[in-house]
Amino acid sequence: MSFFDKLKKGLEKTKNAIIKPFSNLFKMIRGVDEELLEELEEILVCADVGASTTDEILTRLRSKIKENKIKDSEEVKLALKEIMLEMIGEGGSITFGNGITVILVIGVNGVGKTTSIGKIASALKRQNKKVVVAAADTFRAAAIDQLSVWTDRAGVDLVKHTEGSDPAAVVFDAINAAKKRNADVLIIDTAGRLHNKKNLMNELAKIDRVITRELPDSNRETLLVLDSTTGQNAINQAKEFKNAADITGIVLTKLDGTAKGGIVFSIKNELNIPVKFIGVGEKIDDMEKFDAEDFVNALFE
Repeated sequence: MSFFDKLKKGLEKTKNAIIKPFSNLFKMIRGVDEELLEELEEILVCADVGASTTDEILTRLRSKIKENKIKDSEEVKLALKEIMLEMIGEGGSITFGNGITVILVIGVNGVGKTTSIGKIASALKRQNKKVVVAAADTFRAAAIDQLSVWTDRAGVDLVKHTEGSDPAAVVFDAINAAKKRNADVLIIDTAGRLHNKKNLMNELAKIDRVITRELPDSNRETLLVLDSTTGQNAINQAKEFKNAADITGIVLTKLDGTAKGGIVFSIKNELNIPVKFIGVGEKIDDMEKFDAEDFVNALFE
């Protein structure tokens, strides 16, 4: 099964929450009028597109209806699809250069951070990248063991210390290992906590200093992992993390388990952070680079 087919299957719940009610709407309401737009607003909000993002979508849709004198339901659907694609923007890619690319992965416990690292490592390996993973989440019980399982599945190297070790020391050793092994990518797991922002910022700053000192010319990414099943709460998490770290992209997990996939639009509209990876299953190959056109097409097909 291709990833697009997995995406279509994985987005079935979100599609049922947005597109099917929208199609049914036209069976009940023939004209393109304000009543229809109000019904559409309720559908989008229920799919966790978010109030402000829904307002933006409807404002653009009203303009298109007026400008193009749209009266046909299929034309409204095409206009909606076009607006969604415009709003979601391109996901953006991981930047690779001549040296080692460092990917720092952050997020609260329970969002799928560790499994996402394994899946991203596997996806990069399929692109013929040599990957080293640093187990710098040394505070959570069994975090290192869990990451070890996923790196074994991905077939990539893991650098780890014992539980309770200094995360920056793990990163230092991982950088040395990545250099010796001529790695293309170093992925760094971090402690999944947000209850004490000051501690989080201090820890990330310490790790950052080690990376800057040991890999001054490296390409850098900071990816925030969000659980799509939490809907708008994921947006709130992202806002908090954005205050603590320079986030370059979002990893959105568990899209197959929710009707709240509409948060993809909120993430871009409210945070202006690109979604770079999406997960639509539990298998190691169920995560891929985010493609906005594929995402919207999967919703409408």
